[in-house]
Order: sequence, then C-alpha cells, then structure tokens
Amino acid sequence: MNETSKILITGISGKLGQLLAARLHRDSEIIGIDRRPFRRRPKDVDHNQIDIRRKKAEDIFRTQSIAAVFHMGIIHDPRKNSEEHHTMNLIGTQKILDYVERYRIPKLVFLSSANIYGARATNSQFLNEESPLMAATSFHQIRDLVSVDMLVNSFFWKHPEVETVILRPVHIIGDVSNAPSNYLRLPVVPTILGFDPMVQVIHEEDVVEALTLALRPGIRGVFNIVGPSPVPLSQIIAILGKPNLRLPLPVFRPTLERLWKLKLTSFPPPEIDFIRFTCMVDGGRANRVLEYKPLKSLRETLEIIQQDDIYHITR
Repeated sequence: MNETSKILITGISGKLGQLLAARLHRDSEIIGIDRRPFRRRPKDVDHNQIDIRRKKAEDIFRTQSIAAVFHMGIIHDPRKNSEEHHTMNLIGTQKILDYVERYRIPKLVFLSSANIYGARATNSQFLNEESPLMAATSFHQIRDLVSVDMLVNSFFWKHPEVETVILRPVHIIGDVSNAPSNYLRLPVVPTILGFDPMVQVIHEEDVVEALTLALRPGIRGVFNIVGPSPVPLSQIIAILGKPNLRLPLPVFRPTLERLWKLKLTSFPPPEIDFIRFTCMVDGGRANRVLEYKPLKSLRETLEIIQQDDIYHITR
C-alpha cells in the first residue's frame, strides 16, 4: 500500500481493530466503522460510529477511494440474543461484500477463526484449510462465524477480480475479552478429569502481523494462522503458575452452566469441547504464501495473561 492508500476497518473499536489501526495509520489513511466509541483513537484515524448496515456506511464506500477493506466487525456475545446477532452478522457481512463488488475495492481481508473447524474426538492431527467446518453442529453460538466464513468464501470464488483473504487464527491470547483469555485469567483453572488436549494459542500482535501481511498485492485465499508449537493444556496452566482443579465431566458441565446463568463466570459452557478435545490446524500455507511466522514464543504469548493478573491483584 502506498502513502495515499485508504484502508477501511470494520470493528475498529475492538482490541484487534485498534491494534491494526495503530500498525497501519502512519503509512495509510485509516477509515473505521464501528457502532462502539473508539477510545484512544489516533488523531489521523477517521472513526465513523455507525452501523455497517446503514446507508451512511455505503456513502463512505461511494465517496472514498478505498484500496482495501478489513472486515472484523462480527458481533459475538453469548449472553445476548443470538438470533438478533445472527441476522446482524449475516446482513452486515453481505452489505460489505456488496459494497466491495459495487465500488470495485481490490482487496478484502476477513478475520475468521480456526475454532470454526470444531473441537472433536474424531479430528485428524492437523486440519488444513479444506477441512469441513464442523463447530456449529455442537456449538450453536459459533454458527455466525461459520456462516459468515462460508459467505466470504463463496464471494472469493465468485469474484476473482477481488483479492479476498480469509484468516483463521487459533485461540487468540491478549488483552481481549474472548473465551480462551477469560478461561486462562481464572484464579483457579478448571480442567476435565481424564482430558489434556493439545492446544494452539497465538499472541494478539501475531494476528495483527498476519493481517498486515495479507495486504500485500497478489495475496488471496484461506489461511490458518498459528502461534508457537502446540502444547498440552496442562503445560499452559503450569507456565501460568496457576492451580488446576480437575473435575469429572458430569460435575464440570452442570457446575459451569450454573455459574454461567448466575453470571459468575465469563467462560461459556459450549466452549467445554475446546478443553476436552483437540482442534489443531496446519499453518503451512500461511508460512509458504504469506511468509508468516509467529514472532512471539509461548511464554511471551502467555505473559499478557500474567500481566493482566498482576494488574487486577494490585489495583
């Protein structure tokens, strides 16, 4: 991208959107769309606090010369009306795809997740980008992401004139409010007796690195994005230095469901499968085509959880 390039980021007010804007704004003009306020916004970033489904969003595409779109504005709140979110996510994404086609945007990058493959007892050792997306069969809260990923994938094949990139990172660890980070922030980390799955995690800054690499001309396709080498869940807990409470599944599941209903935990019950079964992906394609390699080691990736724990203890 050259100095006059305009890059549009949906979901710019989220942590990853903010990190991406901070990474790109010195070299490109950044336009953000997000219904949420953008705190600590760089002065040269144009933030539009609007809904991507509204006409004002299309006006931005119509009046600005946009070189690339990062679509990161997927709403996922397991405590709220999932039907409403499902509709918003699908319609919002379809609007973005329509605008990219109508206004001839040359590059589209969509941030998905490797979680859409699903954690299953029958999974092969490492899943590639052609593996079926099975998460929604047992985890209906993730069906939005599966549906949107498939929608963007269809757009990729129908519109070869657009360089469409879909990134599927493994469990993102960072200053974000997602299930993996919330789970590892627990003062005592519960696990399921008899299960110790291999786990892949990635530092939020490595995700931003992959997003940035996807901007390069000629890059298109679907890419699994991995962090450091996978390790057993028990090793991650040991590195964090946290006590591990092992519970039988018949006790773990109803206990978690009860705590969830009482709003005493931020770890959704459907996420149990990800601490029970393996969901490992092959990042070889991203390494070969994107020339992506994780910059953070496992200990560096987990440090952000430890720093967050210290912050809350010393507050």
